[in-house]
Amino acid sequence: MNMRMTLVGCVLLAGTLARCETAEKAFFFKNNDAVVFLGDSITEQKLYTTYVEAYILTRFPSDKFTFRNVGWGGDTAWLRKRFATDEKALFAATNGALDAMVTQAVGAGLARDVLPLKPTVVTVDFSMNDHAYQAFREDIFRAHVRSQKEIVNVLTKNGARVALLTTQPIEDKRPDPDKDVKNLSLRKFSDGIKEVAAKEGAAFVDQFDPYMAIMMKARAEKPDAHIGGGDAVHPGPAGHTIMAWSILKSLNAPALVSCAGFDVARWFGGKVTCESQCTLSNVKYRDGALSFDRLDKALPMPIDVRAVAALQLAPVTEDLNRYMLKVAGLKAASYDVSIDGLKVTTLTKEELAKGFNLATVATPGAQQAKQVLDLVFKKNNVYFERWRKVQLANGAPERLAELDKQIADLESQIDAARQPKSVHFQIKPVSK
Repeated sequence: MNMRMTLVGCVLLAGTLARCETAEKAFFFKNNDAVVFLGDSITEQKLYTTYVEAYILTRFPSDKFTFRNVGWGGDTAWLRKRFATDEKALFAATNGALDAMVTQAVGAGLARDVLPLKPTVVTVDFSMNDHAYQAFREDIFRAHVRSQKEIVNVLTKNGARVALLTTQPIEDKRPDPDKDVKNLSLRKFSDGIKEVAAKEGAAFVDQFDPYMAIMMKARAEKPDAHIGGGDAVHPGPAGHTIMAWSILKSLNAPALVSCAGFDVARWFGGKVTCESQCTLSNVKYRDGALSFDRLDKALPMPIDVRAVAALQLAPVTEDLNRYMLKVAGLKAASYDVSIDGLKVTTLTKEELAKGFNLATVATPGAQQAKQVLDLVFKKNNVYFERWRKVQLANGAPERLAELDKQIADLESQIDAARQPKSVHFQIKPVSK
């Protein structure tokens, strides 16, 4: 089964492997993609971008990718941090005058910071600074929409697929953030981005509505709840995990890591009932205990230890991280599940028969994925230093070469760390 399809269900047939029905929705990111994350300070935080990157690297460990983050605090869709524009004149401009100003600014900014990276994919996350933290203004909105269109056109002409992202809402301390004039403005900016994406053939990702829905639910239970961590504009790891969930889900990221299923009651008729995205071997069922070796084709999605609260707020695990174990026909009341000799959980026979998501417990695969996440953070920090602190400052070529080597070394470590390893499972009755 192609992991770039979205799993919608598995039907277990007697004596056969599971047949999985899939929806024909291709994942946005593809093998050999060079991905650039473009945005403002929220992108520069290197959080949601790192989570998206780590998901892709661990879910498709045999594919090749490169990722670069060129987020810049204070930036806008007209790339004000990369090209100086008279914004008073920009907001007053219409028609041809607006086209000329936007074309110059966007063209110069992309030519300096994005196009040299030869991207095949660019995600674009602006709006927060664009709306100027005030009630909706049509003149700013006009410049914003025209700039988003120019970004798509320039990148598309240079061979990149583009995903336009809305920003997340502002999380001020009030019980009704949906009534905040700033968020009402951002809501209209989000609608404008959606229209641009539809007209220009870009993918569209709505972070605003899912984040707002989660925030409103939390505020209904606790008026001063702050779901994202960080500040009102810059979420912490929990908020960025919710953002990454919105992005990946919108871009058709597959939920399935892998599925291993057995039916011990019909051991001679078809003991393996699900072998999806994994290889099962050395399967044994003796004295009421099941053991087998499992080599997955992917690792579970790594979750930042600082962001576990997000898993209680959004269905991240269900939508993106289904690492399944299913055993039917067991007789004892409960079973210890061990991987490589380490007990990871105890489950009832009913839980095992229904199917249990191992992504909800600590496993060797989860630990390996966490190592990948840590390495990705390190690599992204080195790239930021290379780009912002050395390259743009016309630093010494020797220093650039040194940082390039560090990046290449870290990417080699990441590629090695994301390769799944065979593990040994034991599922045996709990001793009385």
